[in-house]
Amino acid sequence: MAGGWARDGAVSEQIEASINDELARLRARKVPQGESLTHCAECEEEIPQRRREALPGVKLCVDCAQERAARTAVRGGINRRGSKDRS
Repeated sequence: MAGGWARDGAVSEQIEASINDELARLRARKVPQGESLTHCAECEEEIPQRRREALPGVKLCVDCAQERAARTAVRGGINRRGSKDRS
């Protein structure tokens, strides 16, 4: 089903392209690697053993990791139609 001037399947292609873009972005995220630190790289508090076992290569304590996640900007979606997004 196409609407307006769009060809058949265009909407499905847009949805699939958006999903593929997001999957590629998630795969490109840096995952901690190597040996976990015993103390946080930012605040130098001890990282609990259970956290180090659960997340191999972890470098930050829970508080610093949450703070860093909160600082990251909220990403806007890609508007494939070219019209203005309203937020």
